[in-house]
Amino acid sequence: METKATCPYCGVGCGVLIEHDAERISGVRGDPDHPANFGRLCTKGATLHLTARPETRLLHPELRTVRGEARQRVGWDEAIGVAAQRFADVINTHGPDAVAFYISGQLLTEDYYVFNKAMKGLIGSNNVDTNSRLCMSSAVAAYKQTLGADAPPCAYEDFAHADCILIAGANPAYAHPVAFRRIEDAKKARPAMKIIVIDPRRTDTASSADLHLAILPGTDIWLYNAMLHVLLWEGMVDHAYIAAHTEGFDALRDHVRDVTPAVAAQVCGVKAEDIVTAARWWGGSPAAMSLWCQGLNQSAHGTHNGAALIALSLATGKIGRPGCGPFSLTGQPNAMGGREVGGLSNLMSAHRDMANPAHRAEVARLWGVDSVPDTPGLTAVELFRAASEGKVKALWIACTNPAQSLPELELVREALQHCDFVVLQEAYRSTETAPFADLMLPAATWGEKEGTVTNSERRITHVRRALPPPGEARPDWRIVCDFAQALGPLIGKPQAATMFGYDGVEAIFAEHVASTAGRDLDITGLDYALLDAAGPQQWPFPAGTAVADAAARTRLYADGRFPTADGRARFVVPVQSTTVEKVDARYPIHLNTGRLRDQWHGMSRTGKVARLYSHVDEARIELNADDMAVRGVKAGELVKVKSRRGEIVLRAVASSEVRKGQAFVAMHWGRNVLNSAGINVLMAGDFDPYSKQPELKHAAIRIDRVELPHQMLLMRAEDSERAATEHAERLVPWLERFAYASLALAGRDNAAVVMRIAHDQPIPAAWLAELDALIGLDTDDALSYSDARRGISKRALIAGDRLVGLRLAGETVAGAWLRDVMVDQQSTAELRRWLLAPLSAPPAAAKGRGRVICNCLNVSETDIAAAIAGGDDFDALQEKLKCGTSCGSCVPEIRRMVAAGRSAA
Repeated sequence: METKATCPYCGVGCGVLIEHDAERISGVRGDPDHPANFGRLCTKGATLHLTARPETRLLHPELRTVRGEARQRVGWDEAIGVAAQRFADVINTHGPDAVAFYISGQLLTEDYYVFNKAMKGLIGSNNVDTNSRLCMSSAVAAYKQTLGADAPPCAYEDFAHADCILIAGANPAYAHPVAFRRIEDAKKARPAMKIIVIDPRRTDTASSADLHLAILPGTDIWLYNAMLHVLLWEGMVDHAYIAAHTEGFDALRDHVRDVTPAVAAQVCGVKAEDIVTAARWWGGSPAAMSLWCQGLNQSAHGTHNGAALIALSLATGKIGRPGCGPFSLTGQPNAMGGREVGGLSNLMSAHRDMANPAHRAEVARLWGVDSVPDTPGLTAVELFRAASEGKVKALWIACTNPAQSLPELELVREALQHCDFVVLQEAYRSTETAPFADLMLPAATWGEKEGTVTNSERRITHVRRALPPPGEARPDWRIVCDFAQALGPLIGKPQAATMFGYDGVEAIFAEHVASTAGRDLDITGLDYALLDAAGPQQWPFPAGTAVADAAARTRLYADGRFPTADGRARFVVPVQSTTVEKVDARYPIHLNTGRLRDQWHGMSRTGKVARLYSHVDEARIELNADDMAVRGVKAGELVKVKSRRGEIVLRAVASSEVRKGQAFVAMHWGRNVLNSAGINVLMAGDFDPYSKQPELKHAAIRIDRVELPHQMLLMRAEDSERAATEHAERLVPWLERFAYASLALAGRDNAAVVMRIAHDQPIPAAWLAELDALIGLDTDDALSYSDARRGISKRALIAGDRLVGLRLAGETVAGAWLRDVMVDQQSTAELRRWLLAPLSAPPAAAKGRGRVICNCLNVSETDIAAAIAGGDDFDALQEKLKCGTSCGSCVPEIRRMVAAGRSAA
């Protein structure tokens, strides 16, 4: 049978049909009727069924009463009772602001709603923040400062109407691939459409653009101001629109008068004529729209980054019409839904203003309480700083992993250790945050929950449950309501029984709907039945709205009226800042961070799928070849990456995407796959004054060679991803023993675990023996070779004629082709004598495939390169190999390979 749901990854909100038998999820496919994706899924979404396995799940509540001891299984009644008593003790002794919730943009809207109500309505504090603070809060603040409300005015269908699309600080080819496919389709249908990409790196998105402005990190505002300068100089602003519908333009006009393209070019590190071209394309296009994401948001002036970009739409009157407007791409599946219910520490339900007494009174009446607090609560970075100082004494974390995702990671770890009581409400048992939890509560996850989500284009989808959660896991909303009902009497608020006495999740949605009446996001015309019958709907959708009139809700502000006191949009004079941290002689390289194509956030879900490592299988730092040459670093060597806060060891890779003096590291890798906490060890906690979003995109770093001569490679193949994942979990505690170590999965239908190690001392024989036993290499029938004088020791295990286990210590040059032999299950009949030989190139009998480019259809870099060498162009590749014909995430990379092949020819 099939059940409708949505993808739990990026904010595109793709519809998914879950194939299942009510006990097990067997497959997924894109929902052809969902207006966000029309059946398309990216590589992550297409493998969701492979993540729905119980072996990595938290199945029962676990509690420890003494720090340092192991948690023990307890029943739900005891777990909720202990949590309520510990929180009550803190509240009664130290006040409500001594407790906090830190929640997630991956919760459903109903979950978000009750968390918000429990903290602000029952406990009486605004200390409820979310990982959306790290993601979208600058976009929220920019929309509110300029347009008056957190309401993205555009829709995906605008891609097909735009004559110019400006993509700033975003790589949707990787981070929002299904949305990017729609942009590619629009470009193919209308080749004259211009695509401008503003990004320090030449990403796959940038390589597809008509114009790429590779600005220096943090210089976005200078660029947009210079573009506005050109629009003014060349008479391309809409003065009539500005006069009728906006305020504050005169001040901004005066501000940009001296920001000429020549001035901005010096600051941004791009050509002045390219800035002029970008401005002319924007100003001369009948319909122009901008897209942005973390490159703008994750900045200490992220709000003004967004405001300066929005000003280009307002100054030219290109908003509220098809193909026009500023469109923030949401980073998480339901960050928008969380914002709607006020799920940040400075927000209130239904876009109400916390500083407005009338708005607070409305929420208090709705919730049946005397009042709600008027002072904004602690935001993400502030919250963990307060916990480290002992000000927050009880902390409830849900569906997020702050020990991997926040900046100032060492301080975060100290905060979690220092906090008196930490609750972790989580689906997965082994996140980086789990060791710090005193109480762990098993939560339902994708495929097991009912509720709603809202995507980037304000479209609400009803998500239905396909099967019950495993073990004793419960829906997030149910856990919160049980806790709130237990807590209420302990803090003198017996009305909690009524406040949280919902008979089901639909009742929570109905209360949320009621809270929106008369607001800009009014959805009083929606309920689950309508969403089921008519499909996902965009807000606003007030009572009496006809489903057939959906076109009227596609985009906002068509009438030129905005949700401000006087109905006018505002121009903001932005700061003239760059990055907080500057490069210098000691730290001369700009570090940029971002996402990979096939992994998601901290990898608690995607990290369990072997094929999602096929494109990038190890944490790495991408550097310009010139920077590597200056430092004497060769591709594949390990380097020490150091900032003013910490250091990590990573493998260096030469990349043509990165300018000289810059570097790139993906955000995903943490202590479950590395011997360090990953890139956020290097990041500062500086944040935007308006949004409080930290500058996670940039740090000044230095790169040094590191001598770790004692290398080792471990691999073990299994007949299932479950077995490989269990092997990986057993190896995680070993990571911290080495100067460098990484864990990954490999393969496709048959998975393998791969551990790479480099150490500054000879690896003790006892450790080798323990690791051999751990992965089943301690058998008499394993092939072995030892050269004690040279410090080389090798073992290989063959089952039938397949290589199933390998350990190379002291010399690992054959690792790459042996990995292919193992995961492709190649016969070892002709290879047996070479398995322990120091061969960097495979023998003729081995078939090396290399990196997989098309994950959907398992087409490798070697396959594609061979076809290009034979004369195939892009169309021929799609016809013969089928690469790029499924989700399309690999299309930009395949086109680059074709172009490179032509150049070489």
